[in-house]
Amino acid sequence: MIAELLKGDCSDLLGKKVNVKGWVRTRRGNKNIAFIALNDGSIIHNIQIVVDVATFNNDDLLKRITTGACISVNGLLVESAGKGQAYEIQADDIIIYGEADPEKYPLQKKGHSLEFLREIAHLRPRTNTFGAVLRIRHALSFAIHKYFNDNGFYYLHTPIITGSDCEGAGAMFRVTTLDLDNIPRKKDGSVDFSKDFFGKETNLTVSGQLEAELGAMSLSNVYTFGPTFRAENSNTARHLSEFWMIEPEMAFFEINDNMDLAEDFLKYLVSYILEKCIDDLEFLQKMYDKKLLERLNFVVENQFERLTYTKAIEILEMSGEKFEFPVSWGVDLQSEHERYLVEKHFHKPVILTDYPKDIKAFYMKLNDDDKTVRALDVLFPKIGEIIGGSQREEDYNKLSKRIEEMSIDPNDVWWYLETRKFGTAPHSGFGLGFERLMLFITGMGNIRDVIPFPRAPMNAEF
Repeated sequence: MIAELLKGDCSDLLGKKVNVKGWVRTRRGNKNIAFIALNDGSIIHNIQIVVDVATFNNDDLLKRITTGACISVNGLLVESAGKGQAYEIQADDIIIYGEADPEKYPLQKKGHSLEFLREIAHLRPRTNTFGAVLRIRHALSFAIHKYFNDNGFYYLHTPIITGSDCEGAGAMFRVTTLDLDNIPRKKDGSVDFSKDFFGKETNLTVSGQLEAELGAMSLSNVYTFGPTFRAENSNTARHLSEFWMIEPEMAFFEINDNMDLAEDFLKYLVSYILEKCIDDLEFLQKMYDKKLLERLNFVVENQFERLTYTKAIEILEMSGEKFEFPVSWGVDLQSEHERYLVEKHFHKPVILTDYPKDIKAFYMKLNDDDKTVRALDVLFPKIGEIIGGSQREEDYNKLSKRIEEMSIDPNDVWWYLETRKFGTAPHSGFGLGFERLMLFITGMGNIRDVIPFPRAPMNAEF
């Protein structure tokens, strides 16, 4: 891998034959010498291949080495005379695996808009930007698993196909094998899902939380990390129809324990990326977000401020700010409100708790005031909410009442209710949208640019 040659101490390989393989970023030179910038995706930097034209004696092959071509190079590793690199390779032999017609290959050496690159998502990982984003995405995924493994959590695989709606929003993708040209119907004209594959109406999951709670009631600490789906017709820079969620659930955790975990988890992840992906972060800072590293360190270095939703509303009402969305007790906070608290008032990440029950999900534990629930949201600079979670309601009667109040069919969640009958226990958890975290860590402006193949309304290409 090219990363091993550029980042490691390769003094023992100097003057020896090495082999590298990758894709040509550029080729330049004159009739005497050619310089090929080669990249294999393992690092943001290219390794320079130097070709002595006279010695190489194969002009036809050199002409076929254009931007985008895939090649294998054998040659001597030598110290580089150029700036910005320790080593380069003096080529003895080059094999072309695949050519790239310069008249047709869309990634020539010039600037490309992110909008254009979304149209060629099959090729955009070859750019510096998306190489950096995808390497960070890998490292962040690894760090998530490492954190939970090192802290005694068990990775639980929850269903992709489900008959329940965790959030109660109804914006779900239906899964069916029914013949759409001959849909079976009941006497009242409604669809007869008893004839469907699963014998009932099923959808793609919006969350693995409910099933993760079942795991926590036996394994104590579990987490899920998998794809989730929302059929919301939101064509914005912050929404995807398919995205990944991290959802830990912990038995015997109350809300303060939940907040402690959320803060520690986020600081660990950001610190890990700062340590492992600094070259990619520096590139993204230079190209897209001049304050990226400052903001990442802001999260690591500051203790998160904790306060109730009610206190936050008081602060916002007294702020004198002219918000686009007016603030009053009972409203769901918008990004502008959340960012004001983080960026202008406290100057640190914020955790809000105890939200009005009417704007939160049925499973959150009711407070003694019968008006608020033990919810928590973690707020970050630039993007607002990064984590949403709560202490879960463990009382069977209270949970049953909330299900009834929110018009949820108890037959759909009978198994969830039953855990409150047999050995119920206090427990908590939260959800972290992986792509939302990726937006924060990379500084990219559109969520479609932090996932390899984005799914959004009217867009299921690739």
